[in-house]
Amino acid sequence: MTGTLGKTILAATAALATFASGAALAQGAPTRQQYVYVLRLAPQFQQESAWTDAENTVVSRHFARLAQAAKSGELILAGRTLEPLTATFGLVIFEAESEAAAQAFMQADPAVEAGLMIATLHPYAVALQRSQQVASSGR
Repeated sequence: MTGTLGKTILAATAALATFASGAALAQGAPTRQQYVYVLRLAPQFQQESAWTDAENTVVSRHFARLAQAAKSGELILAGRTLEPLTATFGLVIFEAESEAAAQAFMQADPAVEAGLMIATLHPYAVALQRSQQVASSGR
């Protein structure tokens, strides 16, 4: 992002992240940082013909682990694009106490451990989120 619009968006994102951090500190909440890891299929699994029951079992464990993290409040959201396997990628947005803890969380993902998916970790800050009222109304 370059130019005035890019600078405005970056400044607004930074302001929202600072406000959210300040509100958490004022309420005595522990300071947890947000991270995102991007998942891509390892090249050898980008063709459906390469998938066996073993890979499907790994994906089931991957999903179950993320579902448990969502239930505990650690996971903010997770999902994937609906593109061909050669282009698809997934996002896992979550909170951790430190970058080392975030790295450990990502590396313990069953799909990463098994080499089915390759993950890259990035610090992240959710700037805006859909309200719960809208989400629960089905819109």
